[in-house]
Amino acid sequence: MNVLNDLKVWNKAMDIAVETYKLSSKFPKEEKYGLTSQIRRSAVSVPSNITEGAGRITKGEFKNFISIANGSAYELFTQLILSHKLNLVSENLVEPILKEVIEVKKMNYALIKSLEK
Repeated sequence: MNVLNDLKVWNKAMDIAVETYKLSSKFPKEEKYGLTSQIRRSAVSVPSNITEGAGRITKGEFKNFISIANGSAYELFTQLILSHKLNLVSENLVEPILKEVIEVKKMNYALIKSLEK
């Protein structure tokens, strides 16, 4: 677990997942198997893929999983915006998470570039 704690992007992604769970707990019950489930899966996928990549042997494998994590971050970003547009959550609650997701995407790109060296 020590290696993961050193990965700032993993820590930030874990925080986003926690915040997303809290946010989605406010969604209506009828969204339980819809957007609530999907948004949570996307949020969990980001740190999970970073973790899986960190556990791989080669830089290429690690880079691939970071790329998958980035795709999940884009998915989460879209779902957060959609949840606001559907009036499931207010802008002031979703905006801080969106900013953190943008930061994770930037960190993922930087990590990919560092693995290419």
